[in-house]
Amino acid sequence: MESKPRTDPDQAPRPPSSGARGPALIELHQVTRTYRRGGEALTVLDKLELEIERGGFYALMGPSGSGKSTLLNLIGGLDRADGGSVRVAGEDLGRLSAAELARWRADNVGFVFQGFNLLPVLTAQKNVELPLLLTRLSAAERRRRALHALALVGLEDRRSHRPRQLSGGQEQRVAIARALVSDPLLILADEPTGNLDRESAGQVLTLLRELNERAGKTILMVTHDPRAADAARTVITLDKGQLGGIRQNR
Repeated sequence: MESKPRTDPDQAPRPPSSGARGPALIELHQVTRTYRRGGEALTVLDKLELEIERGGFYALMGPSGSGKSTLLNLIGGLDRADGGSVRVAGEDLGRLSAAELARWRADNVGFVFQGFNLLPVLTAQKNVELPLLLTRLSAAERRRRALHALALVGLEDRRSHRPRQLSGGQEQRVAIARALVSDPLLILADEPTGNLDRESAGQVLTLLRELNERAGKTILMVTHDPRAADAARTVITLDKGQLGGIRQNR
C-alpha cells in the first residue's frame, strides 16, 4: 500500500523509502518503543520513520541495542509500539486485538530464528506442518504443503529425520520451510546464520536470495555479519533507535 501524500505542513515528512521493487509493504510512522528496567525508561526505537518496499530482500544492521530485533518484532506483530503506527500490507497492527493479531501473523508472516526453534521429538515434516495446525486444512493437505515446502529448500528426502539427525544448516533450512509453508507475504529472519558455519551460512543465504528472486518473497533479515548483509539487495542501518542510513548493494 502506498502512502497518501501529506498536505499538512505540521506533519512529519514521508518516511524514507528503501528504494526496491514495488509499492510499500511496510510503513512505519513516528514509531516509538520504550521498555522499563527497574525505574529507568529505555527508549529502543525513537520516532522511527521508514518504508520497506514489496518484493525486496533487506538486511537490517546496527550495533547491539540499536533496536533491530525490536523493530522485527513490531513488524511481525510479536510486540506493539508505544507510539506511532506500524502498517503492514495496509493493516494498522496497532488497531488489531490480540486474537486478530495472532490470525494476521499466521496468514502473513513467516519467522526464521537464529536458534532454529524446531521441536526435537518431531520429524522435519511435522515441524514444518506446525503453523498449519492453526488452519482448517485436512491432515493430507497439511502433509502435501509441508512436503512442497521441504522440496523448495532441498530437504524433501529428510522429511522423516528429527532435528538431532540433521546438520545445523539443514535444521535452518527446515526452519525456513516452516516459515514458507503458509505462503506468507513476508519472511522475517533474526540472525538466521548466527549459529552456522561459513559453508552452511552461505547455503542459507543463497536459499533466501532464491526465495526472494524466484518466489517474490519480501525478506527482512537482522544480521551483525557484513557477509550476510551482502546477500541482501538493500541494507538498512539503525543507530540509537533511529534510521542511520540505507544503501543498495547491487
